[in-house]
Amino acid sequence: MPNPPAGDRVPNPTLDAFDLADRSLRNAGTSGSIPGMEEGGTDPQRTLSPLKNTDQLKEVGMASRLRRVVSGFLKACGLLGSLYFFICSLDILSSAFQLLGSKMAGDIFKDNVVLSNPVAGLVIGVLVTVLVQSSSTSSSIVVSMVASKLLTVQASVPIIMGVNVGTSITSTLVSMAQSGDRDEFQRAFGGSAVHGIFNWLTVLVLLPLESATAALERLSELALGAASLQPGQQAPDILKALTRPFTHLIIQLDSSVITSGVTSNTTNSSLIKHWCGFRGEMPQGSGEGCGLFSSCTERNSSASPEEDREEDRLLCHHLFAGTKLTDLAVGFILLAGSLLVLCVCLVLIVKLLNSVLRGRIAQAVKTIINADFPFPFGWLSGYLAILVGAGLTFLLQSSSVFTAAIVPLMGVGVIDLERAYPLFLGSNIGTTTTALLAALASPADMLIFAVQVALIHFFFNLAGILLWYLVPVLRLPIPLAKRFGELTAQYRWVAIVYLLFAFLLLPLAAFGLSLAGGLVLAAVGGPLVGLVLLIILVNVLQKHRPSWLPRCLRSWAWLPLWLHSLEPWDRLVTGCCPCRACSNSRMTSKVAHCYENPQVIASQQL
Repeated sequence: MPNPPAGDRVPNPTLDAFDLADRSLRNAGTSGSIPGMEEGGTDPQRTLSPLKNTDQLKEVGMASRLRRVVSGFLKACGLLGSLYFFICSLDILSSAFQLLGSKMAGDIFKDNVVLSNPVAGLVIGVLVTVLVQSSSTSSSIVVSMVASKLLTVQASVPIIMGVNVGTSITSTLVSMAQSGDRDEFQRAFGGSAVHGIFNWLTVLVLLPLESATAALERLSELALGAASLQPGQQAPDILKALTRPFTHLIIQLDSSVITSGVTSNTTNSSLIKHWCGFRGEMPQGSGEGCGLFSSCTERNSSASPEEDREEDRLLCHHLFAGTKLTDLAVGFILLAGSLLVLCVCLVLIVKLLNSVLRGRIAQAVKTIINADFPFPFGWLSGYLAILVGAGLTFLLQSSSVFTAAIVPLMGVGVIDLERAYPLFLGSNIGTTTTALLAALASPADMLIFAVQVALIHFFFNLAGILLWYLVPVLRLPIPLAKRFGELTAQYRWVAIVYLLFAFLLLPLAAFGLSLAGGLVLAAVGGPLVGLVLLIILVNVLQKHRPSWLPRCLRSWAWLPLWLHSLEPWDRLVTGCCPCRACSNSRMTSKVAHCYENPQVIASQQL
């Protein structure tokens, strides 16, 4: 092939030229620009490729945003639905406990000799509230007995204190559903325990003071004398209006049967409402008694005899209307069903909260809820939380629902214990204002007694706030609840022991001693209370001022191990437990580690 002329020859590229080109490309890649493109290069592939990738990114971004919005909407609907059925299950659970314990509650309230003992009255208030799972029902029984002159106002004060203590069991039961995770259970159970600890500490201070001076009774009399009372209308129950369409399809109860069973001897009637009025007559108050899907038709005016009137009775429209089952059988059915729905809804709420409250969202929500005012006014944050708790409880018309809703939020870490404590205190105040407005709607002959009982309840909770919140050093329920949460997270069976001991065994023991007389109760209970207080004092001094104690009391090592440690008891309980659910977290984590690492088992066998 002939060589081209000398003028048309292209010089062969040398090694230096390749090096320069490669170096320029590397510099261009490093700077993020391509040579020639900034100057209007004509390579079509290089110009179209960025535009195509941008469109794809936009489509992917829009699709991910749409999926995120739809997922957030579905989670919000699931959270609201779970919360709704959770509240409904609490209402049905209360109805179940009323069916199971209403007759027993009536029998307990009838013994006026026992009610004259303040400690017995306190225990009766706790037991009845635990049995019926409703502080409003227990308070209405007390009001009816005082109005019927079966109970004096002075004897009703310890019962009201017991009612205040018994209502804290609901949040404790709710916290048990979060026992699967150690950290969540520690926070949830500690938060529920702070409510009960506050109520018990307030009772320990105010019950002896009230027995000696009748301070709450006199204060309520002064407040009644300063106010001119007139019967009014009851506050609207917003929560009941939302849950009643569903709960009334399951069960309807006649709560007046409990009250009539206490004030009279008619305790054989069923608590289940079977008949909801007569044709042509709307039930008293509203038309809810005729059922959700039924209507009251016109009754013939000529049907004056009672036989014709009985034939015109309208059967209630709920699941157990016209049933031949006893109240006890229906109560057990509702108890099992409501507990199942409550646990399922609570698990769903916790899972959805953990899914929604993540990362920046969780941190933002936690920061807002637990935020404090600037430095000079930081102390106002807790009192604002008390007002918020009182207002929300007043709107919900139920302290049990409010406290039970706070506990899962504490379990997932959204609300701190220091912020939940004033919210619980505000809930105590809110439920007394609700009772006060309900008392104002009482008949004229019961108005004074109802308002006085509600005022006693209000002043009791207000005094507790002044005792255990006003001075920061005296906020003892917070450290006690933290320590108790740590203990129950390590030994989960302690939570069940606490429930049985605080709300059943201890009240029953005190009630049994009160039946033997006040002298026996003081002889047995006095030394026991003194011993418990002495042990608490020694433990505090061992931790903070051990030099103030004798050398033998600076530690409990001289006692047998089962008297100052839970390890022997834990081995006993976990040995009797059929599964690892009762074991503490450390043992469970060790077992899980062994299962995940078979080499550990082999090394231990060797």
